[in-house]
Amino acid sequence: MAEFILVPGAWLGAWAWDDVARELRAAGHGAHPLTLSGLADKQGVPAGQATHVRDIVQEADRLGLPEVVLVGHSYAGIPVGQAAALLGDRLAHVVFVDSNVPVDGESFASCWWQGQAAFEAVLAENDGWWPPPGAAGVDGQGLGSEQMARFTGGATPHPGETLTGPAELTRPLGDLSATYVKCLLDGDEPMDDVAEALKSESWRLVEMDTGHWPMFSQPRELARILHASVRG
Repeated sequence: MAEFILVPGAWLGAWAWDDVARELRAAGHGAHPLTLSGLADKQGVPAGQATHVRDIVQEADRLGLPEVVLVGHSYAGIPVGQAAALLGDRLAHVVFVDSNVPVDGESFASCWWQGQAAFEAVLAENDGWWPPPGAAGVDGQGLGSEQMARFTGGATPHPGETLTGPAELTRPLGDLSATYVKCLLDGDEPMDDVAEALKSESWRLVEMDTGHWPMFSQPRELARILHASVRG
């Protein structure tokens, strides 16, 4: 069975993976949700983009496992993709869940759909933080009222320096053994950078008929996909 390091996206902590982790453990896997620096129970810890990459690599070191599966949701696909390239033979597989992927020299902000200047203006207006969305910001993403309340109640501001720092790739993404999970309520097609990576024979695309936060809306189905990703 596999050992999964589960990395949440913007605003979230390890707690966001509770339901998925429970399903994975019931199937016999190891599940290790990780809070990135500056978020949730690690608020107050200084963090930049390189910090989040280091968080993931250090968690793999701490666990001392011969092989791990990295799972990155949303923003976390950027540090997860970089960390995956650094783990060498310890990486069994990587799963990107409706996520960004790292582009060498580019940041989350530089790839923002409204442009980098617009995104950095939001950070400037909030003292260098990306504020979490309210209920209106997650509407239409397949979340029930309880799931929405759980999300908005647990989300914390995201440290802006992690979003503006450039990614550094030491290995082409196409060389990784990877699964990309596309959540269809958040758009029918993967982003251009993802579509390019999916041209690799070692990448596989899986679609979910749900919104951007499947760990809340469809945790059992997401756990099934993670299980299948390592079963071939």
